[in-house]
Amino acid sequence: MPVIAYNFIQSARLLAEAMLSFNKNCAVGIKANKEKMHHNLYNSLMLVTALNPYIGYENAAKTAHKAFDENISLKEACVGLGFLTAEKFDEVFKPEAMAFPK
Repeated sequence: MPVIAYNFIQSARLLAEAMLSFNKNCAVGIKANKEKMHHNLYNSLMLVTALNPYIGYENAAKTAHKAFDENISLKEACVGLGFLTAEKFDEVFKPEAMAFPK
């Protein structure tokens, strides 16, 4: 029992020191790059699922494939394939509305 207790205390101390070191050497001073976050959000191919109710699953898959193959946005791919107009795309494509419910 004393060996188990000693090893547990050592492990807890090591974990605590690792968390303090991570905070001091990595986490302090980190700032969000809001422009990059916005770019990543609006250019994520996974968001094609938001278009399913409007263009259907198969057309959403075609849109994602075109966007990936040609390295373009979902909007450019969807409009290019003729599934939605640019205005309708902007109306229905709202990633911020896909957040977790409050």
